[in-house]
Amino acid sequence: MKRIVFLFTLWSINLSAQWDFSLAMGIDYKSIPTYRDYINYNFAPVNNKLKSFNSSINFSGEIGYLASKFFQIGLEYSIVLDSYSTVFSTGGIYNISYTMHRPSLLGYYVISGEGYKFKFGGGLGLRLATLNEEIITKTDYSTNGFGILLKAEANTILSDNLFVLIGLDLRYDDTADLESANNKKITNLVNNENVNLNSVSVGIKIGLNYTF
Repeated sequence: MKRIVFLFTLWSINLSAQWDFSLAMGIDYKSIPTYRDYINYNFAPVNNKLKSFNSSINFSGEIGYLASKFFQIGLEYSIVLDSYSTVFSTGGIYNISYTMHRPSLLGYYVISGEGYKFKFGGGLGLRLATLNEEIITKTDYSTNGFGILLKAEANTILSDNLFVLIGLDLRYDDTADLESANNKKITNLVNNENVNLNSVSVGIKIGLNYTF
């Protein structure tokens, strides 16, 4: 009986160290060529044009399972938000904003020790986005696609099983052309390109990670 209790205790200790749950927020620096050119060519004044890379805010949550001593699988749900607004000389206002949902299946190589953990890996997943454009009236658009990413993350212990994390990632997201409910696309009349949300981005985030 004592042996059974001992084995169960060891199993419980091992199980309790296999899961991570984290929440984080950060900034992406991203290039979205057709989106940028559409705004710059058609609406942006000289003093308010988008640069090659622009910042956007992101929020993410992730759960990970330590499959072996050095390998972890994870599922991340990331949301990125971005918007642009300008006032015309005639007094009108132009607004455009989008939200992209970025769920990804991840794999990591893990290096851990007393009070710290480093994770290096990558993954891929679906990309689902909605965009709202206001030119006198509002129009909603949507698109979907896929994305791939590389990630590096450092965790340092705060107390017991709670860690603070700092992460870096490199992403490539590929989507179809944006379309409204009646299949209307956004077309840049200057270069005759349809607008999508294909992007390359570098992101940094900070958050908390709980190990259990």
